Amino acid sequence: MKPRVDIRERLSDQEVASVVALVDAATEADSVRPLNEHVMLHLRYGGDPGARVVLLYDGDELAGFAHVDPTDQVEGPSGELVVHPAHRRRGLGRRLLETALTESGGRLRLWAHGDRPEAGGLAASMGFTRVRSLWQMRRSLFAPLPTREVPAGVRLRAFDPATDEEAWLKVNARAFAHHPEQGSWTLDDLRRREQEPWFDPAGFFLAVRDAGSTEGGAPTGAGDRLVGFHWTKVHGDDDPHAPHGHNAIGEVYVVGVDPSEQGSGLGKTLTLAGLCHLRARGLAQVMLYVDEDNPAAIRLYESLGFTRWDVDVMYRHS
Repeated sequence: MKPRVDIRERLSDQEVASVVALVDAATEADSVRPLNEHVMLHLRYGGDPGARVVLLYDGDELAGFAHVDPTDQVEGPSGELVVHPAHRRRGLGRRLLETALTESGGRLRLWAHGDRPEAGGLAASMGFTRVRSLWQMRRSLFAPLPTREVPAGVRLRAFDPATDEEAWLKVNARAFAHHPEQGSWTLDDLRRREQEPWFDPAGFFLAVRDAGSTEGGAPTGAGDRLVGFHWTKVHGDDDPHAPHGHNAIGEVYVVGVDPSEQGSGLGKTLTLAGLCHLRARGLAQVMLYVDEDNPAAIRLYESLGFTRWDVDVMYRHS
């Protein structure tokens, strides 16, 4: 029976469950998750207007999934795809990619997680070129951490969803003005993550300048001005307040510093605050993602004991 392709804007609960099961099977087989957080959130909560999902069926079985997101008017649509391990080496990955390319109008940025050679071969055979590499770096939390010094006039406190959302969005946009994804976050993007089981405001650190400061940043109430943040995350636990299991790993989820504070050492201070928090929660290891073409950030993380663990690659067809 010829594989069947269905294209959707929204999925039913049963279809979402089938996709999640497919993703879990691929993760188990490949030791790397095939879809990023952005796509998984779209699965659970619905995508942006114009987003498309491609379901590839072999008989009654879901054999493949692709996601095409309009994402950015300048950079163009982005996409990800995965084929169930039991249905590989039959040309289904090419079928998915051809459909995704058609849905994107022939202009597509494609993420491949883990830099697997078969993904690179498929991309090259269809006219994609490699344009971006995202490093995953890791370090042990058993290793010593440097002492941290908070810049004068700055204090650290926890994020409060009731009062800090708008100020955080403003500084996030300023800190990541040239970042392809992070700098364009909306209030909906933030609140979707606040709904996730892993969200823990105690691990979301804000750097604020006290009332009366003339430095930049975004006001957070009572005269404070938000000038930086470090949002940590824990993978492998449903309860952020419970003791962590041996498979759990912390993440430097996102560190941002207002441009007015660049060069002050605040980024390192915030990073260390988060690492200390994760270690205090009983975690043994921590990870982060950083663009290969951001040598300043890589040098900072290497100075803190991180080393490269894996690489995600973006391919472009235009």
